[in-house]
Amino acid sequence: MRIPFTKMQGAGNDFVVLDETRASYHLRPEHYRFLGDRRYGVGADQILTVRPATQPGVDFAYVIHNADGGEVEQCGNGARCFVRFVQEQGMTEKARIRVQVQHGVIELEALPDGSVTVDMGAPRFDHAALPFVPGSLMHRTVGQAELWQLPLSAGGRTDTVEVALVSMGNPHAVLLVDDVMNAPVEAVGRAVQALPAFPSSVNVGFLQVLDRGHVRLRVYERGAGETLACGTGACAAVVAGIRQGLLDPSVQVDALGGTLRIDWQGAESPVLMSGPATTVYHGEIDLPEHPWLPEVSKVAA
Repeated sequence: MRIPFTKMQGAGNDFVVLDETRASYHLRPEHYRFLGDRRYGVGADQILTVRPATQPGVDFAYVIHNADGGEVEQCGNGARCFVRFVQEQGMTEKARIRVQVQHGVIELEALPDGSVTVDMGAPRFDHAALPFVPGSLMHRTVGQAELWQLPLSAGGRTDTVEVALVSMGNPHAVLLVDDVMNAPVEAVGRAVQALPAFPSSVNVGFLQVLDRGHVRLRVYERGAGETLACGTGACAAVVAGIRQGLLDPSVQVDALGGTLRIDWQGAESPVLMSGPATTVYHGEIDLPEHPWLPEVSKVAA
């Protein structure tokens, strides 16, 4: 099957975008893995599929799959690319659109300077929203935030990391670090994701506070590993920092791939995320009926 696609990126978080507004390609998880693979397919952190809305008052729906083929709830950088895609493809003339995602509706606005602002909705902290099953884990309160102590075992040693938990439609665990560039992102990210306290796994953010309006962030994502940027991760990290009394309501987030602006007024107000969205190229790919991939994660880069 030969299908058209568009390659896009937002702050270095890259996507394959598919248009299923006219007909479905009926793709399976192995097809998404093939598309996301950087050796055999196109290569991307996530695959975004544009579909018709299924409820009134909404312009489009879209579905998000990670590079491992699993469907996920939300992607902030992908949402910005989504706006650029439907505009460039002539699918809408609106600057502000409403989009149906897995767990609700988000509002997106294309700005004259080429950036996009996404209303990500209000953050949630209840355990069921993540989900999070604390069991006998200990926690303490700092400001308005609950910080949970997570025991991590590696090499016969047990260390503890302290995280704030935030749902931005998908789950995030945020920990503070002194120097994000030297943080053990992969080792700690994998260990946190493997904990039984996170039955649906979790995105793990490593947050370095530079001042009250400026942070650095790295995120180890579910099903993708570390990415150059994570929009929902930036939202979650800023929310966690504000609730701990470390940050002001408007924060610049420096990710490895670029800069995002996050605004949150607290309580149940929505989180607003602004940043770039860029089309890289358009193409077509022959998608095998039964794609096969080697275990490339075990192959040295």
